[in-house]
Amino acid sequence: MEQTHTSHNGTATATPGAQRRVLVVEDDPTIVDAIAARLRAEGFLVQTAGDGPAAVDTAEAWQPDLLILDIMLPGFDGLEVCRRVQAARPVPVLMLTARDDETDMLVGLGVGADDYMTKPFSMRELAARVHVLLRRVERAAIAASTPRSGILRLGELEIDHAQRRVRVRSEDVHLTPTEFDLLVCLANTPRAVLSREQLLAEVWDWADASGTRTVDSHIKALRRKIGAERIRTVHGVGYALETPTP
Repeated sequence: MEQTHTSHNGTATATPGAQRRVLVVEDDPTIVDAIAARLRAEGFLVQTAGDGPAAVDTAEAWQPDLLILDIMLPGFDGLEVCRRVQAARPVPVLMLTARDDETDMLVGLGVGADDYMTKPFSMRELAARVHVLLRRVERAAIAASTPRSGILRLGELEIDHAQRRVRVRSEDVHLTPTEFDLLVCLANTPRAVLSREQLLAEVWDWADASGTRTVDSHIKALRRKIGAERIRTVHGVGYALETPTP
């Protein structure tokens, strides 16, 4: 039985230097066994679940540091699992889908997933994505504990780095950690065009051009939340954050 780290009140928590816990939710035994074996070889503690209710129960009891979550599950689907888990405790989620369907991807990002992969995928890439997501969470925690003076205001868009909050016309906008990092990356050089490869490197720490569709889907999800007119597409190149003309 794998060891977890427990706080004084009995709640499983991440501790400095502790092995990271990954919950793999997938109903195909061949796939779940392959993912679990690869992640254990990478040094992670792994638990698995084969349906929606078991996934929610295991996430509540085990408090994983990351979820790998298939969309199609018995009981209830991965989208509902994501909603329930995220409502109880924010945790990075890597979604798996058997269909190369952008609607599935956008819905997944909309309920709190941070990244997605379409089957079939390489175990090398999956392991790399897991490492990237966990590094991003660590960076976010450091940024949140390191106050930066002031709030960046670009017209009606406000970005509060210290609190990792975004407002549009003074209304709070809920962004996933990935969406926030993507917006900040664009806002650091407003109106400048950043290529998909640059965004992958800056936000995902991922240098493989095969991930550019991930960028496109996150941009679409971000546009739905802050307004499509605020992010300009430069076809064949990348994206730029539009700002009001002085």
